[in-house]
Amino acid sequence: MRIIVTGSIAYDYIMVFPGQFKDHILPDKMHILSVSFLVDSLKRMRGGTAPNISYNLALLGERPTIVGTVGEDFAEYKAWLDAQGVDTGGIKEISGDFTSSCFINTDLQDNQITAFYPGAMAHAVSISMHDELNRSADLVVIAPNDPKAMEKYAAECTELGIPYLYDPSMQAPRMTAEDLEAGFKGARILTGNDYEFGMMAEKLGITEAQLRRRVPITVMTRGEAGSLITVEGEEFEIPIATPRQVVDPTGAGDAFRAGFVKGLARGFSWPVVGRMAAVSSVYAIEHAGPQQHSYTITEFVERYRENFGTSEEVESLLDETVTA
Repeated sequence: MRIIVTGSIAYDYIMVFPGQFKDHILPDKMHILSVSFLVDSLKRMRGGTAPNISYNLALLGERPTIVGTVGEDFAEYKAWLDAQGVDTGGIKEISGDFTSSCFINTDLQDNQITAFYPGAMAHAVSISMHDELNRSADLVVIAPNDPKAMEKYAAECTELGIPYLYDPSMQAPRMTAEDLEAGFKGARILTGNDYEFGMMAEKLGITEAQLRRRVPITVMTRGEAGSLITVEGEEFEIPIATPRQVVDPTGAGDAFRAGFVKGLARGFSWPVVGRMAAVSSVYAIEHAGPQQHSYTITEFVERYRENFGTSEEVESLLDETVTA
């Protein structure tokens, strides 16, 4: 399966606040909110939804193509992605601009306050799915990106008959009901967390249960409660995989999507697809940063066994290591 992943391409500036945000935000002063948090650490890491998903797909044996826009400061990041087995041929450099930057502050309860500077991402709309490179895709992942670009990619995939996974997630707050409906129109898969599903349902004036049936396949993550996959009205409850340590949740959702897409690409059963996604996500949770973890297919299969027992479908992934 040829997988194209669109989305933000960014540097993540990750900070850790040694306390809880809620202890320093006064509810009766929210109208004049002015608060500063002294953090213990700051790291610049490779990030962005498209590279995060693509990196995890590469770990699982796929060679996804990233489609997106970057600034003049991207050369080192590009070389690293190439070395990991990610196809960067769909990345367009914007002269005179910087690659997007995401500033993430996490407290001791894993609550996050995030600020995002779009930079070169604002030019993502200049890319078209009608390009020869993109037209040959079997699946396009439309992850959070410039809203106009997301709208364009969804419309073009629908026009070209290319199946796509639609993931508005962090862009959902700024989307209107019309924006969401346009994104859903030709989508094969809709993903997001339970908060985002609730927000989208409210904007559309429907129930969450109705939203889960608006698109043929929906995937709703629910934190420690696992995830829920709904396929043509049939629901599959997916448990979590157990992390060996909890370090940083940043990038876990992108890793989850990669595991899901890998299982989908192999045509596995939905319970196995969901459990693969859960195992993929747990690696990100155990490391600081969305692309700091690594594993072999053999290690992934063993981790799956530890959490969910033996699966003939998942065991077949080992064949890829033999033929690679």
